[in-house]
Amino acid sequence: MKHVFLPPADLEPLTRHPKAAAPGQHIDLHHSTCFGCGVDAPRGLHLKVLAGEGLTTDAQMPVLDWMQGGPGVIHGGVLSAAFDEVMGTSPLLVGKPVVTAHLEIDYAKPIPLGSTLYFHARILGRQRRKIYIEAFAHLGDPQERVAGAHSVFVIIDVEAHFADYYDKRVVL
Repeated sequence: MKHVFLPPADLEPLTRHPKAAAPGQHIDLHHSTCFGCGVDAPRGLHLKVLAGEGLTTDAQMPVLDWMQGGPGVIHGGVLSAAFDEVMGTSPLLVGKPVVTAHLEIDYAKPIPLGSTLYFHARILGRQRRKIYIEAFAHLGDPQERVAGAHSVFVIIDVEAHFADYYDKRVVL
């Protein structure tokens, strides 16, 4: 059963923050051991999310053998984590740190190991503390999408949100 994601009709349009990364620049978000973007994560996605034009972001990811789910194809949970990283980084373009509230993915085609997966995300707008985002993934031709995603992220105060966890983090 395919779900239909309908963002609210009255979304507040957002504008790019004056200090946001310029188009083509890497958006640095987390600590070095973050599973999604950390360069020092021993087993991570190592995604580099790049600022696009307007309120868009882009990333690419090699589909490696350790990401296998079904025979010869990426695991759906790994794909979900990649979408979460790309989409969750996007609100930094408007100067808002967020956490995931809702993530919905439509898996359209198997994604083979050894391929390169390309992501494109676009911020749709805001309603109070919620930011709505859509994204898609392809294998080189944006017209041939292998997966699509819709999400809702909630704006947070980073220090307050993670206050109970700072002293328990593991730094490798």
